[in-house]
Amino acid sequence: MRYSPESLIAFVTAAQTGSFSSAARQLRKSQSTVSAAIANLEADLGLVLFDRSGHQPHLTDDGHKVRMHVQAILAASDTLDALAMRLANRIEPRLSFVLSDMWKAAHYDPLLHAFSARFPDIEFECLIAEDEDVIDLLQAQRAHMGVIRTQPHYPAEISASRLHVKTEMAIFVAAQHALAQQPSVTQQQLATVRQLCLNTYTRNERQSEEGIIWSAPSLMLLEMAEQGFGWSILPRWLVAQFGHQVLVELPVAGWPQLIEMDVVWSKQYPPGPAGFWMIDNLLMQKDPALN
Repeated sequence: MRYSPESLIAFVTAAQTGSFSSAARQLRKSQSTVSAAIANLEADLGLVLFDRSGHQPHLTDDGHKVRMHVQAILAASDTLDALAMRLANRIEPRLSFVLSDMWKAAHYDPLLHAFSARFPDIEFECLIAEDEDVIDLLQAQRAHMGVIRTQPHYPAEISASRLHVKTEMAIFVAAQHALAQQPSVTQQQLATVRQLCLNTYTRNERQSEEGIIWSAPSLMLLEMAEQGFGWSILPRWLVAQFGHQVLVELPVAGWPQLIEMDVVWSKQYPPGPAGFWMIDNLLMQKDPALN
């Protein structure tokens, strides 16, 4: 391939994030490096991919067409890399797996037993994180792979595959809370009561414009809800397994909801055969209760 992978990734990331500076932050490179990589790709193709006349660069018509082909090239490259890793059978000495608290523990336990039997000599580490923090751990090479709530967009260097297993989320509050006494609860009523909201270390902006919010980067929100500090959106399985029978589910229109989950890993720093074994087995899991 005469086009460098770095140039292709820089181009797709800049198109996705909307600026060269944002792409540089996401790729952990300097802006000049990203700009040069995109300029080199334009020179190789003989095309102008970005209109740079405004405050922010915008894809040209040619850029939009090229983007689809570049994404296909990167996807094919990822598939080939994963196949080569599986066939090489060079087992990595250590696997770091970052896990969302939303993922049901019942799916994790049998997988870990099978992994232990298949790879008894590997050092294994499990981290707990959510959303952007999972992506950040992968990009920083702190983790090799993870399970995460499906995100609207992923960085160009992150691979994601949809799991068959979903998580059922509902709105909970302490039994002694005033909302727990209502036969039905509206969104307007929720807006007048403190929300216990999942946040991340990476995310800085406030997610909601309404009401008072307390937040935490993990589902320690369960304990905060049990103490009566407010209402929270929590996995049903988590409340059933780790709650102390002090929370009640609120009857809110549109709830409970099924949340999609993905397995994710870095294209630049992919796991070895043991990690891909884990990915393959995650993708084979089913949840007969929800599917």
